[in-house]
Amino acid sequence: MNVGPYQDLGRFSLPERFRGRSAALVQLWWLVEATLFRHSPQIFYGWRRFLLRLFGASIGRGVLVRPSVEITYPWKVSIGDHSWIGDHAVLYSLAEIHIGAHSVVSQRCYLCTGSHDPESAEFAIVALPIHIGSQCWLASDVFVAPGITVSDAAVVGARSSVFHDLPAAMICYGSPAQPVRRRGAARDGETPRRELRARAGS
Repeated sequence: MNVGPYQDLGRFSLPERFRGRSAALVQLWWLVEATLFRHSPQIFYGWRRFLLRLFGASIGRGVLVRPSVEITYPWKVSIGDHSWIGDHAVLYSLAEIHIGAHSVVSQRCYLCTGSHDPESAEFAIVALPIHIGSQCWLASDVFVAPGITVSDAAVVGARSSVFHDLPAAMICYGSPAQPVRRRGAARDGETPRRELRARAGS
């Protein structure tokens, strides 16, 4: 079989101004992140907010970012008031990442704005923004693909993979993640869908 020139990594190059800042500032941020940010005591949330803002991130009031969080380019990140970013979460911000207010990105989540074009022999990089709405909860180890919108108040179950936009106020899980039931249904007196499935099978 002819393998063809499907990808020639020797031809790969980043688009001009792709990082959004100079290479020197990028390296400075990575140095600061690996030292002053990562080794700060857990309770020093204000210090980490200060560092992120110093490097151009838009960080709201009361935001809690754990010291083990990895943020590629903070100047492409905005986080709304009182949101939480959990241990070992990765904000791979090759494009913009917007997180609304009162949202939770739990431990080991990976928000991935960057990929490559599989049809490009140059292995061209593709970067698309991610939007996480307000009052969302991404549970442990959720993967969010480039270009995705998770709408306000959505919940994404642990270890789900999000490859399509998710609607507002829905509990979603799976790979790919799918809406399962409306958030607050039990509180409002509705029967959760899993209960209906169990009854149908009895």
